[in-house]
Amino acid sequence: MSDEIAARLTEMGITLPEAAAPAANYVPYVISGNLLYISGQLPLEGGKVAVSGHLGKTVDVAGGQRGAELCAINILAQAKAALGGDLGRIRRVIKLNGFVASAPDFVEQHLVINGASNLIAGVLGEAGKHARAAVGMAALPLNAAVEIDAIMEIAE
Repeated sequence: MSDEIAARLTEMGITLPEAAAPAANYVPYVISGNLLYISGQLPLEGGKVAVSGHLGKTVDVAGGQRGAELCAINILAQAKAALGGDLGRIRRVIKLNGFVASAPDFVEQHLVINGASNLIAGVLGEAGKHARAAVGMAALPLNAAVEIDAIMEIAE
């Protein structure tokens, strides 16, 4: 990991966890050429879903943003595992796809996913600026409030 990225993580009070193992028949990431695809990450903390329920019903925007931050931390943990510990190999986060478990009338998914976007940009700097989607869903695995996947360009 680059010293600059490590310093940003420390400044933000973030310790990356061990990358979570997949819970079904899929892999946590795929590298194809110079692209790293990271499977959807849930807001896990200590091995458990830390933010569950539906935005606009049982979870407020601040809680959803915290869930999105946890998803981003888990994305970075997966990237670290995929890249042999060297987050400095990330040239650009191309896109984050954010999924938000939402009550039918909840329309602030974009504000929820800002939690992940802000964290990724804060840790990776210019390389962390990305395109994005923020989509409302009826439900997510394990009753998670948020799930986010990522596509990154990496140095070979």
